[in-house]
Amino acid sequence: VLKLFKLLHRTRQEVFRNDSKALEAARQKINEEFRNNRDETSEEKINELLKIASDVEVILRTSVIQAVHTDSDKI
Repeated sequence: VLKLFKLLHRTRQEVFRNDSKALEAARQKINEEFRNNRDETSEEKINELLKIASDVEVILRTSVIQAVHTDSDKI
């Protein structure tokens, strides 16, 4: 669980580099989700939550695109 938590935070830092608002929002969401489920004891539910977290990490790493405005009408 801790390994996945750290991986999500590293991925967040890489994907949202130089975007302080997105970095903070992602940090809060990751921490909130792990905090909300920290007392979970069902092995089945824990495995399901870990699968979701792993899928989120893959989506962040492979599907999120950061764009920068270079001109008023160009990104």
